[in-house]
Amino acid sequence: MDNQNYQFGGQLTSDGAHLFPVRVYYEDTDFSGNVYHAAYLKFFERARTELLRAHNVHHETLLAENGVAFAVRSLNIEYLQAAHIDDLLEVSSQVIEMKGSRLTIEQVMRRGGDVITQAKVVAVAIKTDGKPTRLPQSIRNALE
Repeated sequence: MDNQNYQFGGQLTSDGAHLFPVRVYYEDTDFSGNVYHAAYLKFFERARTELLRAHNVHHETLLAENGVAFAVRSLNIEYLQAAHIDDLLEVSSQVIEMKGSRLTIEQVMRRGGDVITQAKVVAVAIKTDGKPTRLPQSIRNALE
């Protein structure tokens, strides 16, 4: 990964994936210098937010204009290798399905060419009362 090619929020690729750089800091690690398992969830969350931003979908605007937010319904994560303090990682995020209220995103975290962790996340669009609602057409249009 060449850090010089990144904008602050990452970059979109020609196949619709979004690439987001992550640096591992001391606060992300456990006593051994390995990334603590819950820190990977934070990295993936940031990458999903930047994927949406890259498609001009902003959480604050979505809530203000549509009364809609996202909640994670399910998350399947597989830890394949440990990431370590000072590693420069890259998270690839790609929407693989939009159906009803659900948005399914596949995410892969790499260090160089090695896959460290991968996840499949199902997020649902919800109203402020917490009930699911269909994905707004503006999001469908932006992400298709």
